[in-house]
Amino acid sequence: MARKVLQGETKGYRNHPQLIRFRLQKDPVKAVEMYLYEVLCEANRRGYRFDASKIKVHSRAIKIPVTEGQITYEFLHLKSKLKIRNADAYKRLKAETLLQVHPVFDRVKGDVESWEVVPAGG
Repeated sequence: MARKVLQGETKGYRNHPQLIRFRLQKDPVKAVEMYLYEVLCEANRRGYRFDASKIKVHSRAIKIPVTEGQITYEFLHLKSKLKIRNADAYKRLKAETLLQVHPVFDRVKGDVESWEVVPAGG
């Protein structure tokens, strides 16, 4: 759906803040396709079924900068969701501190991204 949003082919999720990171790229559609290709690879490693026909493979990789603050914020957000929804996954991640980021992302110094929707007091 993210690709369809970036191509202007759907009305849903058009204003989702996470899409801003892709819209800021020179080629937003390619950026999201590169992201999804890595999701496909990870799904295959885990034995999940993922429709590869929906992913266009690009020969030249791109890197999307992502701030340390954003990485930390997203990780804490994930852990808070897992604590409620999946206790086993939460226990596995609870003590993690060194986070591996998605291969399309380039970790850079900085705070939470300005486009992120941070709840009051969060």
